[in-house]
Amino acid sequence: MAVNEKPADPGVKKYTTLEREASAELIERKSVFIGHAKPVKTDEEALEFIKKIKEKHADATHNVYAYYLRSGAMARYSDDNEPQGTAGPPVLEVIKKSGCDDCAVVVTRYFGGILLGAGGLVRAYAAAAGIALEAAHIVTYEEYSVFTLSCDYGEYNKISFELETVSAIIDKCDFTDKVTLQFAVKNDIRESVKRRIAELSGGRLVPDFLTNRFDAEKKR
Repeated sequence: MAVNEKPADPGVKKYTTLEREASAELIERKSVFIGHAKPVKTDEEALEFIKKIKEKHADATHNVYAYYLRSGAMARYSDDNEPQGTAGPPVLEVIKKSGCDDCAVVVTRYFGGILLGAGGLVRAYAAAAGIALEAAHIVTYEEYSVFTLSCDYGEYNKISFELETVSAIIDKCDFTDKVTLQFAVKNDIRESVKRRIAELSGGRLVPDFLTNRFDAEKKR
């Protein structure tokens, strides 16, 4: 899974956002609601996404949106001429309740001729936002520490088994006269992994720390 580029913050252990851009559709009493969702990192990216959807669905009755950035430091919404509070706020509330950060959602509505009422609009916009987030796949990234290590081939067999045991992410592995690994492990086990590698090598090998990053847990 691709690494999220949000800079690592020593005080933050997890970061939840969307994996990809996606859309999903539902029909409510003949009105078509299309939810679009995308991970965004800045106000400019959010507005560009909203503009793109509005242009794509310029013939729609409404293009309602909400976006939520930097743990709520920036949060905006628009009802786009739906009755006040029946469209944008429900979409924003769905984003907040999902725990998803740095994302934008646009819900496009094609009116089907039957009025939904305030309650019906709230439910429909919230549902469309929810299925859009689901389609875009909410993923939680954890803070990882990235290391590099050079070892001989005999040591590599033992160390690679150990890294597999702790679900390390192997970024690259170069085989020359030695084996050079670049790997990432969850921040909370970094010290235990370093100790274990030292034990396996009789104290001769110590991984070199490179950086921190947010990444998704390795799938077994």
